[in-house]
Amino acid sequence: MTNTRGSLFDPTFGSGDAAALVSDQAWVTAMLDVEAALSRAAAQHGLVDAAHAEIVSTVSSELGMPGVVDLAELGARSAVGGNPVIPLVEILRRAVASRGVPGSAVHPGATSQDIVDSALMLLTQRSLTAIRSSIGGAITAGAHLARVHRDTPIAGRTLGQQALPTTFGAVVAGWVAGLARADDVLARAEVSLAIQFGGAAGTSAALFPYGPKVADTLADELGLAHQGVPWHTERTRMGEVAGALGVVAGAIAKPALDITLLASTEVGEVEEAAPGGSSAMPHKRNPVAAITARAAVKRVPGLVATMLSSMEHEHQRAAGAWHAEWETLTDLLRLVAGGAHQVAVSISGLKVHVDAMARNLDITHGLLLAERVTTALSDHTDSAREIVTVACASGSPLDEDPSISEFLDPDVVRELLDPAQYLGHAGDIVDRVVADVHTRSEGRS
Repeated sequence: MTNTRGSLFDPTFGSGDAAALVSDQAWVTAMLDVEAALSRAAAQHGLVDAAHAEIVSTVSSELGMPGVVDLAELGARSAVGGNPVIPLVEILRRAVASRGVPGSAVHPGATSQDIVDSALMLLTQRSLTAIRSSIGGAITAGAHLARVHRDTPIAGRTLGQQALPTTFGAVVAGWVAGLARADDVLARAEVSLAIQFGGAAGTSAALFPYGPKVADTLADELGLAHQGVPWHTERTRMGEVAGALGVVAGAIAKPALDITLLASTEVGEVEEAAPGGSSAMPHKRNPVAAITARAAVKRVPGLVATMLSSMEHEHQRAAGAWHAEWETLTDLLRLVAGGAHQVAVSISGLKVHVDAMARNLDITHGLLLAERVTTALSDHTDSAREIVTVACASGSPLDEDPSISEFLDPDVVRELLDPAQYLGHAGDIVDRVVADVHTRSEGRS
């Protein structure tokens, strides 16, 4: 049966490809990957016949192909025991039994949570790779954009109002710095992706004295970190991953929001390469990639809260809190991956309208540089701030105000009002961020 969950909206929110990494089919395949790896790990320590382990691996691979296991039927059967591992193991054991393999070669020493948690770590690992790839694309595109517009003046805005001039390069450098830090958080979270293996109550009693050795071999087989000790009800790993995804969501939301605002009709300073239209208004050019990136990550904080509130697991197996993690983390991965993809699309194709930036810098007739005029005027009078404040309130250009020209020549005032001459360290900020991106790129190559 085809899995269609999310097929209508996932492409809109950028999650089309990413959704496949955490789909119901991906879950089943990952659980079978864990079962196969466990049989091989047990065989390496003499607990399962090596030939039987290879057959288990082959059959698991066959069952993990799309359409082989009926997902709807598996889901219905999962309800009885409260998780999908129980019926899946039955399917696997029946399949290998037809090839002469005893049931003991499947699921040796494991409990359902071992398989579910390890499978979820596999799904997370694969999803983080996709997320970091998109974030990396956004960082690279942003660094290029910042470099090109290192010295392009733009109105800085605080509390929704024009403040002092900055450069568009510095604005984008801020986006890039945030995305780079978020990528670092993800990299650290990847270290937490360890297998789970402890058996019925976390002591691996069924495999004594080989439990820890089998666990480490299982981790190596799956390409996940060693667990150290079983973590059935110690959920800091889950909290770390969820928290990291929350940070990434915030880093995505920042440029997505800025681009949406800068693309508004009245501002018009940027435009996406492929803006979306409207079913009713032919003139609309909506920054759809930025908008849908925002939409995707808007749902993330609530999911992070669910993950964190689910960390309190009782005794050696949680009644409900563990189960609450499965779809929650799956949705987190899907949404963050979608948001990362869409923000990369938005930044990569961003068109910059320098003329609009210059126009908007001029709409206050220099008032956004009143601070600079005040500083210059203070060399001549102790009433500089009061004079400039009154002049700003009058609405007249500062270079025409007689109370200012009494101390400063109008040509001097006009020079002080040139945004390009009051950009502070905007260029230095861009240089630092671009250099950091270059260093990161070299470190990965």
